[in-house]
Amino acid sequence: MPVQASRRPPSLEPVGAAARIPSVVPSQPRRGGKRPGGGPAKKRTRRKDPLWARLTVAFGAVLMMTSGIAIVGSKALIGQATGNIAQRNLLGDAGKSDAEGGANLEGPIDMLLLGVDARERWAADDVRADTIIVLHIPASHDQAYLISIPRDTEAEIPGHGLDKINSAFQFGAQNGGGWEGGAQLMAKTIKKMTGISFDGASIINFGGFKGVIDALGTVRICVSHEVKSHHMSYVDGKPMWNADAKKTGRTMTPVVHKKGCREMKGWAALDYARQRYGLPNSDYDRQQNQQQLIKAMAKKATENGTLTNPVKLNGLIKAAGKAFVLDTGGVPVIDLIYTMRGVTGNDLTMLRTNGGTFHANASGTKESLSPQTMEMFQAIKEDKLAEFVYANPGVLSTRK
Repeated sequence: MPVQASRRPPSLEPVGAAARIPSVVPSQPRRGGKRPGGGPAKKRTRRKDPLWARLTVAFGAVLMMTSGIAIVGSKALIGQATGNIAQRNLLGDAGKSDAEGGANLEGPIDMLLLGVDARERWAADDVRADTIIVLHIPASHDQAYLISIPRDTEAEIPGHGLDKINSAFQFGAQNGGGWEGGAQLMAKTIKKMTGISFDGASIINFGGFKGVIDALGTVRICVSHEVKSHHMSYVDGKPMWNADAKKTGRTMTPVVHKKGCREMKGWAALDYARQRYGLPNSDYDRQQNQQQLIKAMAKKATENGTLTNPVKLNGLIKAAGKAFVLDTGGVPVIDLIYTMRGVTGNDLTMLRTNGGTFHANASGTKESLSPQTMEMFQAIKEDKLAEFVYANPGVLSTRK
């Protein structure tokens, strides 16, 4: 299972019968700056709040596919289902070299998970990745860790100087770079900042991802702080986006996520994970809620029989294939799935950067990564994260 992360091809085509990006993935200008159908990419007139507020749960889908040793179905069945997953070169030269263990899946696995706005009417070079998660799987392949990088962290973006790290995706997407260029520059920026190279990456497409949650039915979420939705309201008992609700001219009742544990449908779980206004630690609380949702999805897939029912498993993987763009560094998706099949939802550990709250740089004006957080990333690089967490229990998420 060779992983040529240090010698990646210009572009990886999807495997299987559906050798194209699913229609739910926004059309992206290729290197020449044109859309696949011809003509220049359209620009939007001004930036609005993203449709899904930068929710990233992309690799939660892969975790669900692989959770538990009870996974069933032949490689042929799963390979056919994963054929719809669009594969692209998302890492560029930020992939692991052979010397770093990039030649196989036997050592630790580090993945970069990015959440971007996926509205098709927006040009691919006018998008930021405002949710950034590092997924670390130790060499034992029996545990997984999620570490969020705050979107406003000041970083040295190669070729663009100091800026908020979420700008790296937008800069890389410009001049025909598209989503590939955006992800590559983001990966390069993170590598420069933390020293971590990656085995693979993924970009979430919210429009397709809702189907993954719907395939599971519901997910159990424990709300830590009551919060009123900034994006959705009820109209005659039906949840609607505020913009659509206003058009009805009828009474709008805000959606409120009350404290406590409950089963949430897809729309409610996603809406809850989008919220930051009204939460004590704003985006840091949202980061924990997003990680919580990923874990809830992985647990649900393990517990509801999805992984022991070939029909359910096939449907889930097909839904996941429509939800995100993936880079496995040249490794067949099926090999990655079987490598990770021992990781269950209960083995997914959520970690907090900066102690779960804003950390200012030396001047006190910008957000930065704390010394403890930099030590945590060093522990990831050295595959000593378990030891670090044991010595620093305060980095554990407060979510259930």
